Amino acid sequence: MIRIGAVNIDTSHPLGFGEALEQMGRAKYVGVYNDSFRGKEEVNGFVRRFGLVKHCDSLEELADMCDIGFIHGCNWDDHLRCAQPFFDRKKPVFIDKPLVGNLEDCRRVEELTANGAIILGCSSVRYCYEIQEYLNRPIEERGETVQLFGTSGVDEFNYGIHIVEAAGALLGIGASWVKYLGRSHADGKYCESYYVQYENGKSFLYNTFTGIWQPFAITVMTTRTTHTFTIDSSRLYTALLEQICNYMEGKPSLLVSVTDLLESVKIMLAGSASRASLGRAVMLTELNPALPSYNGGRFLQDYAASAGAMYATL
Repeated sequence: MIRIGAVNIDTSHPLGFGEALEQMGRAKYVGVYNDSFRGKEEVNGFVRRFGLVKHCDSLEELADMCDIGFIHGCNWDDHLRCAQPFFDRKKPVFIDKPLVGNLEDCRRVEELTANGAIILGCSSVRYCYEIQEYLNRPIEERGETVQLFGTSGVDEFNYGIHIVEAAGALLGIGASWVKYLGRSHADGKYCESYYVQYENGKSFLYNTFTGIWQPFAITVMTTRTTHTFTIDSSRLYTALLEQICNYMEGKPSLLVSVTDLLESVKIMLAGSASRASLGRAVMLTELNPALPSYNGGRFLQDYAASAGAMYATL
């Protein structure tokens, strides 16, 4: 049984992951460390619900007692601090989406992995069954991908990263530039559109919708036909956790490299920079720390202010 240490149970993911892991029977949470906004009663509820061995007093104590760390905090600017004790112990870390939100942290991730850190992640949509099934079809049948269109809802980055990672699964790496196309709005909610050009001539158009949940819907135009599918969100956690368990058990997995994960972040950073420059196409190679980034601390504050109790009564 793979022993998982949970760090910061901010979102619904620790609960959803824990339930999926119970059904799978291959891994389980054994400890938790929390220094985010969830209070002691919530952490104790999480401990009771999944029969954890311990509520740890430090990240180091948690890293000592598990095989892999799961960083669940919704402040992406804090992810690398939380992961460091696992890196120090040569243990792998799954970092929940988004991996990071600025170019300096992207560079730090590249440095860490170059020095041996094992980072797994991030979006469950990247590994969803619908994409797996599509890619398993012979290319003679489905055709060579030319263009993708994808949708996401709730917010720009925290949820938008899902659909960009999905495109990474379908197109691989090699994004060249990103252009912000504009905004549509109604009833206080708005949708923004971005165009991504790849070095090999392929492209990706994605929409983020702020203020309401939207399904992850994907349209793939190929050299043979057009394929459209909507992701079944009820199966997402299992699809991701199967790949993590495969990796931990030494079996073949679909988990991708940090290079792939970071390209998704850089696509969104380039899109944000393009919006700030009124739609100028922004090359990924021209990203620099002075350009707009995504503030994880501010997102945490907003998330905590609207989050109700989730774990206290478990």
